[in-house]
Amino acid sequence: MLLMGVTGSIGMGKSTIAGRLRTLGVPVCDADAIVHELYKGEAVRGVEEVFPGTTANGKIDRKLLSLQLMADPDGFKKLENIVHPIVYAKEREFLNAQFEADVSLVAIEVPLLFETYGDARFDVTMVVSAPYSVQKERVLQRPGMTEAKFEQILSRQLSDSEKRRRADFVVDTGQDVERSFAEVDAIVESLKIRKGTAFARYWN
Repeated sequence: MLLMGVTGSIGMGKSTIAGRLRTLGVPVCDADAIVHELYKGEAVRGVEEVFPGTTANGKIDRKLLSLQLMADPDGFKKLENIVHPIVYAKEREFLNAQFEADVSLVAIEVPLLFETYGDARFDVTMVVSAPYSVQKERVLQRPGMTEAKFEQILSRQLSDSEKRRRADFVVDTGQDVERSFAEVDAIVESLKIRKGTAFARYWN
C-alpha cells in the first residue's frame, strides 16, 4: 500500500483535489474533518481545560477558540498537543482498514504536513498550490475571515514556495479545474506501479 500525504496552505483547493482523488478510487482521510468531529466529542474536555470558555452546548465553539488563539502566541502549540495525538490515532485506524481491504494507494489530507514533519510518514507527498492573489481572494470570501486572521494563519505555515520545493508532486489549482484534475489523474496513474513502505515503517 502506497501512502500519499496531501497538503497545501489555506485556500489552495485541497478539498477539491481530495474530491478528485476519491473520484479516481483513492481513499482519502481528511485530518481537518477529523478535528471538526473531535470538537464535538473527544477533544472537548481537553480543549476546554486549556482554553476555558470555548465550549458552547457541549461542543467547541470555533469562533471563541479562534479568538483565544489569536491572543495567545503559544495557543496553537497547546491546541496541537491536545488534538494531534487523537488525530494520529484516527488516521492509523483509517489506514489499517484500507490495508485490510488491500487498497493499493491511499491519501491523507494534512494541512500542516511539512510543518509537523509528518511527511516522513508517507511514501510520496502532493502539494496543492495556487498564486497568492487567487489564494487570498478565496480565503477572504470565507465567513468571519479577515486579512489579519488570514495573515496569522499564513504565519504558522511554511511558504507555498517552500512546500512546492519539498513536494514530490505539485497540483496547480490557479488554472481551469479540468487542467488541475488532469494533473491529479496523471499523478495517480504514475503511482500505480509503485510500492510503498511507509505503512509498515510508521503506521502498522
